[in-house]
Parts: sequence; structure tokens; C-alpha cells
Amino acid sequence: MEVDRNFSEFDGESVGFSGEEASNRGSRIASTVLSPAVGLWLRSQVERVDDLKVKIEGSDRQLFGGKIPQVTVAASGAVYRGLHLTEVALCGAKIRVNLGQAIKGQPLRLLEPIPVTGVLRLSQADLNESLKAPLLADALSEFLLPMLPIDCGEKTLKLANSQITIDAGLLMLSAAIVGAGGAQIPLVLRTGLLLASGRELMFESPEVEFDRELLNASNFNDFKIDFGPEVDIAELTLNPGEIVCRGGITVLP
Repeated sequence: MEVDRNFSEFDGESVGFSGEEASNRGSRIASTVLSPAVGLWLRSQVERVDDLKVKIEGSDRQLFGGKIPQVTVAASGAVYRGLHLTEVALCGAKIRVNLGQAIKGQPLRLLEPIPVTGVLRLSQADLNESLKAPLLADALSEFLLPMLPIDCGEKTLKLANSQITIDAGLLMLSAAIVGAGGAQIPLVLRTGLLLASGRELMFESPEVEFDRELLNASNFNDFKIDFGPEVDIAELTLNPGEIVCRGGITVLP
């Protein structure tokens, strides 16, 4: 599956873009105020984005009242807090913003939570780049180290040289556990991924090699990754060289 940079799909409906910030026909507010403001705000939230397209739908009357029926966003090559997002296409509906204040020069902000649906594609290369960021590297260490037969009371233990390989239905993580003296213990985790619920992922048939010995993976069988109540994952697919995720998230003001 590929999220095309000029043509995105949301729940079976096609959404086309032309130009970096496509405007809604018939709405001068969308083209002159909101689309540039949303595009500028999105760029301010990320460290980098190679391509960004924004489309805002609604009549001038709706927009003047601070109500946006729908916003669609497509981006590629985005980096957020060190996390590399290969391609993402999002659609948010029934949005309320402080447009009156924004027109007077104040920052544009949400007035209510909004449901957002979309598709996210992570390439293997971008996922491995993300592993270098403290946000993902620390999270990986926090959940892996307590499940291994080592003394996790040793604060100097850390995960190093992490690399992920993605195949059809299978993810493999290879890394090293590094102690205070610099000694490295090799670690390999091979597993599938299943949706335990809309907000939780769990391992499928995990195999763990620690210090070149196969471990009892019972701890890993019971482990779940909880993304929180705002997340609702509908589908997660492991393809050769990429992960594709479809679902929704509630964006809070």
C-alpha cells in the first residue's frame, strides 16, 4: 500500500490536492486565512517535512463561525520529535476553532476535541532512523529490559545498536544490552504484531534470543503496548520493508 503524495483516500473516498496548500473552492477564508494558517502551524510542530498539502472544506458562513466541516492533510518525509514519518494522510471533521481571534492575529487553536482518521506508512529505513531518537529509544529500553534475565536495578544498562527488519507479517529487532563495563550482550526479538484492542498491540508468536540462547517468551506473550484512550487502530499490516497503520485518534485542544 502506498499513500500517494497527490491523491489520498479516506474511508473509500478520494481526496485530491493541487499545490502545497490546496484551498476550498468558493471560500475566500479557507484560501486566504485558514489554509495558510493551518499549514504554518503544522510546519511549526515538526522538525522537517518534505511535502505538505492541506485542504479545508466549508462555506464562508461556517468558517466565520469558527466551524470547519472537514480538513484533509497529506504529508511525506515529516520528522516529529525525532520520529520519521514516511507518509501520512489524515482527515478531521466537525472542527471548531477560534477563527475570530486568529483573524485579529492571535494563534489559531482548537476549541473542542476532534476525531481524526487516516493512514500512516513507516518505511524500515525511517523506523530505524527513529530508533536513534530518545523518544523511541527510551521507550524501547523501558519495555524490553525488565523482561530480560538481567539485573534491571543496574541503572547503567542501556539498549544500543538497535535495528529493525520488517518482512511480511514479521518484525525482527536486533540490539545489544550494554552494561557499565561496556560489555555487550546480543539480543534478537522476532515477532508478529496483533491488535489486542483499538488502543493496544501485542506480540504474536514471539521468539527471543538473549546472549545467543533461546529464551522462554512467556513474558513477551502477555505484554501489550497501550497507546492510550485517544487512539483507535483499525488495521496494522507488516509488509516487506514497511508498516502500514489505518485508524483514528482524538486530537485534544
